Amino acid sequence: MTAPARGRLRRRLGVMFVASIAVAGLSGCGVMQRISEGAYRNAVADGASADLRAQGVRLEGRPACQTPPTGAFAEVRITCTARTTGGEPVAITGTVSDADTSNPRERYQVTVGGRVLIDRDCLGTGCRHT
Repeated sequence: MTAPARGRLRRRLGVMFVASIAVAGLSGCGVMQRISEGAYRNAVADGASADLRAQGVRLEGRPACQTPPTGAFAEVRITCTARTTGGEPVAITGTVSDADTSNPRERYQVTVGGRVLIDRDCLGTGCRHT
């Protein structure tokens, strides 16, 4: 799979995640929501790790991510933490706004040791950096 195809796949996973949360919340299907949240957490952790690796930053392990409740289907948030191999703290935050529409808006920020290294609307190889 080419890098642009992987990026499109990650973006689709994010959109599928937010759409399935809305459906799962409406239908009361907790299993589907847990699966979708897990896929989203994995996509963000993998994307952030790949972007950091591309900038020469190595992590001790996989980022640990959580999707705290927002109280609204229209917004999804994610927070992840990790450490570099040199011991610096890594924080990944993301927000998906308008998640209950056909045009969700994503924004991610990754800091290493308190310095912002990534601030854009996608993560991972192949995403269009804007």
